[in-house]
Parts: sequence; structure tokens; C-alpha cells
Amino acid sequence: MSNFVNLNWIDLLKGLVVAILGAIITAVYEAVQSGTITFTWVFWQPILFTGIAAGLAYLIKNFFTNSSNIPFTKEGK
Repeated sequence: MSNFVNLNWIDLLKGLVVAILGAIITAVYEAVQSGTITFTWVFWQPILFTGIAAGLAYLIKNFFTNSSNIPFTKEGK
């Protein structure tokens, strides 16, 4: 875990994993809802956007959380 208002490589790697998992879950949901997987932008757009949003949300959460996992709190002495 990185310090308050700071990110490290592990945070970025975990954010990438969250983005990929978010996209996979959305792809499965979209495929079940439509009954098929198509290679059109209409099908893949929400999957891409959900993955990006999930990854960014994770990074923003970690950016404003200290190494003790307490949000909006600076590092203790």
C-alpha cells in the first residue's frame, strides 16, 4: 500500500487487474443479456468504459488512502 496522495507500481498493477476483471464481468453480463457476443462497437463500448472506470476508481481510492488503509488521512508519525 502506498502513502497518502501517492501511488506505487503495485497500486497500478492492482488497478489494471481491477480494470480487466471489471471488463470481463461486464462482457459476461452483456453476452448473457444479448444472447451472443458480437464484434461491434455497440457491444464492446460499455465493456471498455466499465473496465476503465473500475481501474480509475481503484486508483483514486488508493491515492486518497494512507498506508494504514485509512481514507483522507495523512501518514502517522
